[in-house]
Amino acid sequence: MSGVNKVILVGRLGRDPEVRHFESGAAVANFSMATSETYPDRQTGEKKEQTEWHNVAVWRKGLVEVVEKYVKKGDMIYVEGKLKTRSWEKDGITRYSTEVVVDNMTMLGGKAAPFGAESGAMQQGDYGAPTSTPLPDTQAQPSDAPEDDPTDDLPF
Repeated sequence: MSGVNKVILVGRLGRDPEVRHFESGAAVANFSMATSETYPDRQTGEKKEQTEWHNVAVWRKGLVEVVEKYVKKGDMIYVEGKLKTRSWEKDGITRYSTEVVVDNMTMLGGKAAPFGAESGAMQQGDYGAPTSTPLPDTQAQPSDAPEDDPTDDLPF
């Protein structure tokens, strides 16, 4: 039986991306990304914040170019990818690192206040400013569908 290795994150960059170019022509962009959630403390009712940090690697050529040109510390992004664990040996000790390898990415917004409750940290559901132009109001326009349309009774 096979499994699913899928990660979706919405968060802010903790540092500027580091981009490395290789002799083969390939490139990789690495950065850390923070995701936060707020919740009320069960005993005191006080608002608490929990931040998780994720190591992210971007290998896709077009995405590396976008990250290199446009993505900076504090920017909010949406990433889809998979978890990958690497291992290496240093001084006779095997070390491990797990990172999100990005397949798809969307830029959601610019910089905000740094993380931390007293600095106005990202709240749950705060996904940045809209990046597209609003659609025109279609409610004022007449419908082209006939009034006795037989598909009106369909439940979907």
